Amino acid sequence: MRVLSAGSLARAFDERVAPAFESETGINVHGEYHGSNAVMRMVEDGTKHPGVIVSADATLLRERLHGRVTDWDVEFATNSLGIGYNDETELGQRLDDGEPWHEVARTAEDGAVAISDPDLDPLGYRAVQAFELAAAEHDLEGFREEMLASAYQEPEEPKLMAGVETGSRAAAIVYRNMAIGHDMSFLEFPPAYNFADPALADHYATVEYTTDEGYTAEGRPILYNATVNRETDGGQRFVQFLIDNPELLREAGLTVPDLLPRTFG
Repeated sequence: MRVLSAGSLARAFDERVAPAFESETGINVHGEYHGSNAVMRMVEDGTKHPGVIVSADATLLRERLHGRVTDWDVEFATNSLGIGYNDETELGQRLDDGEPWHEVARTAEDGAVAISDPDLDPLGYRAVQAFELAAAEHDLEGFREEMLASAYQEPEEPKLMAGVETGSRAAAIVYRNMAIGHDMSFLEFPPAYNFADPALADHYATVEYTTDEGYTAEGRPILYNATVNRETDGGQRFVQFLIDNPELLREAGLTVPDLLPRTFG
């Protein structure tokens, strides 16, 4: 059974959810991971035909796939945004010493900080949106533009942490579970721009990003959802297992609040 998923869930699925599902059901799971916007493109153009489709932005999946591939989805986890860093680098040492992350990031060498490609991945466009909200929060004129000019944009989300682990990048804007999964130092952003507080949804929505294909994503709380491809079998069993076993997701560093799972459609 094939799962096409947001790259930030690669370790959670491959190391926890899929093995447990295979042990219980005898069904082998093949996971493939990309930025969620890239996932939607692959499904839309017929490049991939997965049994299960998983997005790190629930609204993105609904706007792109509802009425074409599916007519329902289920929300199953949340996350928070921050900066994961290599504490053996100069940038990491400055963060450990308590310097504000935004001052460290804006004075770092070009390419020292990485973000996921915002045209392919909600993690990327959330990083850009966080730069804009941080600029307003900390009165940092031109901060968004400075960071877009200096940050390295990684086109393959699952590889985002590898550069930080090896030291070729000092830090990356990542989700909390990604840093935990790689045993990496992590500084969570304040609620004003970590996209983790549903009560701040209206505040997050004051910023947006338009991808190279013309899709405009408003800032919104991080919310993962999953659906099943109409053309394949076996996916519903995997999604049911996913929402029946939230402890596997929590162990991987994700957040599963009491209000989840929640269905749509």
